[in-house]
Amino acid sequence: MQVLVLNSGSSSIKFQLFTMPEETVICAGLVERIGLENARITYKTDTNTLEEEVSITNHKEGLECIASYLMDQKTGVINAADDIAVVGHRVVHGGSSFAETVVITEEVKQKIAELAPLAPLHNPANLIGIEVAETIFTQATQVGVFDTAFHQTMPVVAYKYAIPNQFLDTHYIRVYGFHGTSHKYVSEKANAFLGKAASRIITIHLGNGCSMTAVKDGKSIEHSLGFAPMNGLIMGTRSGDIDPGIIFHLVDSLGYTMEEVSSLLQKESGMLGLTGFSDLRDIEAAAEAGNKECQLALEMNAYRIKKFIGAFATVMNGLDAIVFTAGIGENSDVIRKLVCTDLDFLGIQLDEEKNAVRSKEIRAINKEDASVKILIVPTNEELEIAKQSVALLE
Repeated sequence: MQVLVLNSGSSSIKFQLFTMPEETVICAGLVERIGLENARITYKTDTNTLEEEVSITNHKEGLECIASYLMDQKTGVINAADDIAVVGHRVVHGGSSFAETVVITEEVKQKIAELAPLAPLHNPANLIGIEVAETIFTQATQVGVFDTAFHQTMPVVAYKYAIPNQFLDTHYIRVYGFHGTSHKYVSEKANAFLGKAASRIITIHLGNGCSMTAVKDGKSIEHSLGFAPMNGLIMGTRSGDIDPGIIFHLVDSLGYTMEEVSSLLQKESGMLGLTGFSDLRDIEAAAEAGNKECQLALEMNAYRIKKFIGAFATVMNGLDAIVFTAGIGENSDVIRKLVCTDLDFLGIQLDEEKNAVRSKEIRAINKEDASVKILIVPTNEELEIAKQSVALLE
């Protein structure tokens, strides 16, 4: 079965084509900078890697471009659009409506649209990707996989805010959680790697967006993000946790509009606001060269992660393993070292030599006698989406 996975962002479309259930990647790529003059497509197969500038003004043209590459006589991997049996779509916000993967219907699309205000940078683009894919891959079953679904197992004590009950009952304001596809994938991989049911795992997803999940007995019971993907850890351009009183002060005393506050906290804060850089590689290089602001920002980043490790270990009444994943979690030995330093009382003891090794494989980087395993597990959200899509149809 040929399964195409699409992850439509605000200005990009990631894609992978799998043969399932073998989980073989046939091709993968990215259309980025949609709507700009220098739009670009990257397309990779076993035998070809193409990177070209293209003229793409919207998501419809982006998906049409992907389809043309897939069916190209020289570099293509399918004969016709009808070869695709399933298209799996990443959808960021499913609210309380979707606790499972679903076949996309008109009702599902309407609900995704209704939830757009909760994820304005993501859900509209996700919906466009679905609607365009329906016109290109007309014979395929369209499937939605929701980032929030994995966290629907959180207990009410974890997801309810301490505000009047009506805001949950009537307006559905609660903790939803995000990056659920990644957290589910890496927690299951961690259990398989350890060869036993590690019942208490903390998964740490560190990229431009960051989040942590307490996974107990395979289920999400606590998470660092909330109603929207803004709070919790320090991120590339997002502030993470902040006193709400600061927002009132910015508006009432400093003259900011709410739109300006939103932009400040989502696009101008985090590591960018602290250092002038949003890419951690630049920050680490500057810190190594003696930049004090970058050194402090790295320490603050790790400090925030440590606070959540302590909190999550408490709500699970113990800890068996922590898992680093995503671009920063998988590749930054600096962040991993800062996070794991001085956590001996929890049983977290880092082996610095193992931590310094670069690899794309799942691996343990804890000291041999440490009671808590420290794992690096490369995430693969696209594969998880493909697996869930196929499982739904079986």
